[in-house]
Parts: sequence; structure tokens; C-alpha cells
Amino acid sequence: MKQTDFALHLTHFLKIYLPSRRDLSENTIASYSASFRFFLIFSEEVLKISAEKITLNDFTEENICKYINWLAVERGNSAATQKQRLAAIHVFVRYLKTRSPEYLLEYQKILDIKVATIKQNSIGHFTPDEVKAILSGPDTSTFFGRRDMVLLALLYDSAARVQEICDLKVGDLRLKKPYAVSLTGKGRKTRVVPLMNETTEVLKTYLTLCNLNAKDKVDSPLFYNHQNHKLTRAGVTYILKKYCDMARQKDSGFPSIVSPHMLRHSKAMHMLQAGINLIYIRDFLGHSQVATTEMYARADTEMKRIAIQATGPKLISDIPDWREDESLMTMLTDLCK
Repeated sequence: MKQTDFALHLTHFLKIYLPSRRDLSENTIASYSASFRFFLIFSEEVLKISAEKITLNDFTEENICKYINWLAVERGNSAATQKQRLAAIHVFVRYLKTRSPEYLLEYQKILDIKVATIKQNSIGHFTPDEVKAILSGPDTSTFFGRRDMVLLALLYDSAARVQEICDLKVGDLRLKKPYAVSLTGKGRKTRVVPLMNETTEVLKTYLTLCNLNAKDKVDSPLFYNHQNHKLTRAGVTYILKKYCDMARQKDSGFPSIVSPHMLRHSKAMHMLQAGINLIYIRDFLGHSQVATTEMYARADTEMKRIAIQATGPKLISDIPDWREDESLMTMLTDLCK
């Protein structure tokens, strides 16, 4: 079968350019690959062009706009996911500009495509009591129950991203004072996060029960699934949802939509409410800029405003419509004569 220009460029982009020239992590490359996998599905379902027949001539502004709309309507993807898919396409287009300049005008049009920003009104997070309810859910008399409790405790205490937890190895833990865990996040940047004494103790017990204390286990994944493979993001999400469902049976007001990232948000909010400086919270979370961390301060300020408004006395009574005041209307009419 004749190779198409699209197939050749996409293969080189994913297999050589991103890992070698851009030095991107496996997770980032996997995300880019997923963006193009869905584009190929879209092409077959909507454009009626099979994956092996797509050419750069089909890679147009019009089709990319249709693709983003398909992600939103047919797949129900959020604006954030749409932006992530579009970002991968933009990187690919910048890669193509010097390799197939005959399509430069079309590339410029694609780079101008944007996804509408949806205003975020609040940051989903758990209260301290809700975190306690989640951590009390696992049956620690069983192996996987203890694993779940340790996993969720570490996820909250370290404010780690879910992929950072999945990638953790035994050697990333420091269980001697000062207790800490090394997390490798976006851009392969590593940060060292301090751990609470309680979390350290349950980690020590967990390592002993799992026989992970030996020197030859330092490169072993910290958390396994039932198939003895390291946990995936989907697996962590399933575990959290399981215990949130249990907590909701006891408390109907428990959040109905949950995700592992909410534990990260929760830790940040609780640190802020404890009076910890935003700069320290920024470093703890691994944010590159304090402006990103400021969203927690804004959210906390709004929560306080709503609480004060709900409980405080009403200082201003209802003011009647000025147009219904006949004497005032007469005065205004006389002024205009």
C-alpha cells in the first residue's frame, strides 16, 4: 500500500520528533497519540476517510473545526479536553510548517482555532470531614483494603497528581526523618514533598506487609493492581469513587461528582485555610507560577463571602422602585420644564 504524506509525518512526529527533539515524557506523548487516535476515528466516522488514506490535503481548518465540535457533541468532552486535543494538533502543525510549506496558509488558519473558555465558578474539593470519611472506608484487614487506604492517604497528604502517584516507586519514599516523597510531574520535573507522621507510619506498615522493604525492590511500583501491574489513572479513579459511594450512603450531601484531582485541590485549600503562604503551597503543588496557585485564594475568598452573606444581618432594606414614587416623579418632571 502506498504511504501517505500524513502517515509519514505523523509517525515521525510521534516516534522521533517528540521523544528525541522535544524530549517529552511518555505520558505527554501518549496524550498526543490519543488526540490523533480520536482524529482518525472522527475521519472514518464523519469524513468517511479511512485512516490509511488521509493526506495532508485533508488536514484543513474546516475539518479540524469539525473534529473539535465532534469531541464536544458526540463524545461529550469538556472544554479542557477539547483544548488538550487541539494543543496536540497545534504542536503537530508547527512541526509541519517547515516540512510541508505548501500548506502554510492552511496551517496558519488551524493555529488560529480556539476553544471557548468556560468560566470556572468553584474548585471542587472535599472538607476535612469528607476526607476522613473517605479514608475510613477501606477495610484494612484485607490486603487491597489497606492498599486503598494508604493510596488515598498519600494522594491527599502529598497533593500529588494522579499520574505522579501511579508512577511512584518504592525508592521515591524517604521514611527516615525528615519524612518525604519525591514526585515527578509535568515536564519530568521532580519535587520533594514532606509527609505527615501518620502517613509515614501507614506507609511503613504497607511496605512490610507487601515485602517491599528489600533493597532489590527500590525500583518496584509502590501500588499494584490485581494483575500485579502498577495502578493506572483509571484504577485510582475507580478506587476513590468506590469509597466516595460508600460515604454517600451515610451522608446524602457528599459530593456526587468526584475525581482524584479533588484530593489535590482539597490539600491545597486546607493548607491555605491553615494560613500557609501561597509561595509554599505553589512549591508543594509543583506549580511553575504562583498565579496558578492563586485560584485557591480566590476560591477561598468567594467561599467566605458567601458564608458571611448567608449568616450576616441584612443591612439595607428593600428599596422601592423610584418610578412608583409619584412625588419624586412630579419633581423630576418639573425640573425638565
